[in-house]
Amino acid sequence: QVRLVESGGGLVQPGGSLRLSCAASGITVSIIAMGWYRRAPGKQRELVADITSGGHTNYADFVKGRFTISRDNAENTVFLQMNSLKPEDTAVYYCKIATNKEDYWGQGTQVTVSS
Repeated sequence: QVRLVESGGGLVQPGGSLRLSCAASGITVSIIAMGWYRRAPGKQRELVADITSGGHTNYADFVKGRFTISRDNAENTVFLQMNSLKPEDTAVYYCKIATNKEDYWGQGTQVTVSS
């Protein structure tokens, strides 16, 4: 059974940093890409960043220069280092694992940026 476990969310002041992790287990097919999405209150879910199995990264414009996505292929884990956080980054962050069969989603982790 596929399981995605996210961690690292929480409350942080503006300008602060957080590091999200998503560990996937039970995946027996090829992983094409791993990524992070977010849903802010009253808004639709949107892509934050993703990274392919080859290491190619893609970032939403609103996080470029502030967030860094990375992955550990051996552990099927994807990370999101978030620096210079802003109140508008407040959202539930979800990891997504795209395989050659189907996509899998994590349960979400809350990130709140507030003073």
